[in-house]
Amino acid sequence: MLKTILGIDIGSSKTVAVIADIGEEPTITGVGIARSKGIRKGTITNIDQAANSIKQAVTDAKRIAGTNVNKAIVSISTAYTKSTKSYGIVNIPDNEIKIAEINRAIQTALYNATIPNDYVILQAIPYDFKVDDVTEIEDPEGMSGSRLEVSIHILMAQKSAVENIKKMLKIAGLSVENIVLTSFASAIATLNEDEKEQGVALIDIGATTSDLIIFKDNAIRWTDFVGVGSHHITNDLAMALHTSISKAEEIKIHISKFSDEDIIEVPLIGDDKDTQSVNIVTIKEIMYARINETLMILNKLIEKSDMKHKLTGIVLTGGFTHLANLREIAIPLFGNMSVRVAKPKEVDGLFDNLKAPEFSTAIGLIIYALGKHSSYEIDSNRQFRSKYKLEEQSISNEMDLNPINEENSNEKSEKEAVVSLLDKQNEKVSISQKLSVWFKNLF
Repeated sequence: MLKTILGIDIGSSKTVAVIADIGEEPTITGVGIARSKGIRKGTITNIDQAANSIKQAVTDAKRIAGTNVNKAIVSISTAYTKSTKSYGIVNIPDNEIKIAEINRAIQTALYNATIPNDYVILQAIPYDFKVDDVTEIEDPEGMSGSRLEVSIHILMAQKSAVENIKKMLKIAGLSVENIVLTSFASAIATLNEDEKEQGVALIDIGATTSDLIIFKDNAIRWTDFVGVGSHHITNDLAMALHTSISKAEEIKIHISKFSDEDIIEVPLIGDDKDTQSVNIVTIKEIMYARINETLMILNKLIEKSDMKHKLTGIVLTGGFTHLANLREIAIPLFGNMSVRVAKPKEVDGLFDNLKAPEFSTAIGLIIYALGKHSSYEIDSNRQFRSKYKLEEQSISNEMDLNPINEENSNEKSEKEAVVSLLDKQNEKVSISQKLSVWFKNLF
């Protein structure tokens, strides 16, 4: 049975709404694009204006799709997020590891995590399983063992940011189905399994922000953010050429159409009739100076992770990648590592204008709905997801202490949740584990 999905990418320069029918694979049926207002460098500055941009994009997408879906999977900027790691261990009652045991182990790791009071969980994704004394297990389901251990990477977002996103959608007549980190969605749309296994840094460079996510051994290892993007090049051109932002943007976009010998007439700001002659070489020098600076900042961002020596390549996506010769400029600045410029994966019904790198996040949100992007995951609603056993995604999670959706907000106190967990699941855990959980709750 087909399910209709609405994905909304809220960017600093544009808001993109994509509607798709989800079966074995997604088929895009509608798209709407609106200029973003009330968003600055990935953060919300005016809820009403941002809501109007969302409403405009969604209305256009609905008109094309001929449907009235009102629940959305929404992106959230890395500017609002941070990450942490955690570890969980459970005993296996009947010596066979099932999906329920994997869920229980991940939930235990999630419960053991230190989550700041002003943050909520977006995604929790395992990056290492251990069965008894055997390490580096990719997927423990179906294996025999008496003890299952798991390490997870947790992506978190500020509660206030999540609440503001929900308010924006409510004003636009919508509700939140799920919230997904921008860089994670872009990774789903652009990276292949070999890259994620061998080690890769994906950088989604937009108009005013750049989102970084690093994968190794098929798992997220690092996320980061910096407030630089292609609009800074536009600003530099506008200032240096004494012209308008719109004209500078036009020159930047079409620079590859000119040769170095060309001279163009550039209107002066405030007076379109008064122009100056500018050599294309001069314009390229201004642009490349800012491009080099941006890429060096991003290289330092990767070095900050202490993961660069473990990577086999860099993948660039986002609107910034339209700049001419970007890959050739980037290779030496990233230490002669392999550099790839990525467009989103092909999707049935994909509209031509969605095939460009700046739509990687929007397409990633749609692919996310398939649930095939990671073996196991706890999503923003604290729901367990498995790409292997989709029919078991409804496994109850007694540790759901802080879900995002309002309908799940009648939560138990932590003490009640612990008692419920131990009583209902009848876990055969050691006395020390019980005491550890109990004392954590007391203090």
